[in-house]
Amino acid sequence: MNAFRETAVGVFVLIGLLCVAYLTIKLGRMELMSDHGYQLTARFNSVSGLRVGADVELAGVPVGRVTAITLDPQRAQAVVALRLPENLRLPADTIASVKTSGLIGDKFVNLSPGGSETLLNHGGEIEDTESAVDLESLIGKFAFGGV
Repeated sequence: MNAFRETAVGVFVLIGLLCVAYLTIKLGRMELMSDHGYQLTARFNSVSGLRVGADVELAGVPVGRVTAITLDPQRAQAVVALRLPENLRLPADTIASVKTSGLIGDKFVNLSPGGSETLLNHGGEIEDTESAVDLESLIGKFAFGGV
């Protein structure tokens, strides 16, 4: 009887740990199989507030994730790596913009496809970009008469 109780408690604790691990992965936006899809890069003058793991959206639908943000010291620009699903192919004249969801919400990358016949391939770069709007500087300019 005592061994059964210890086994039941052990199974219960194991199930609890598995649930915590699952929630950690889901809520942390981590992906165990991050090799799926293909990667593109985009250069921005400013990605203020954008984080690794942020959504990449197309027509308001999340289609990918930001996998890395680095600095190119030669150009003084931020280089953002995007992971997109394999079945989503974008034209070469796609525009990538850093947007904000809501007034003080999270930043995300919005993709606006163009009409080019040429498609971006794995490792390609999105040439046309729009940087994030810096609300603090806009409010400061408005408040102190700079606008």
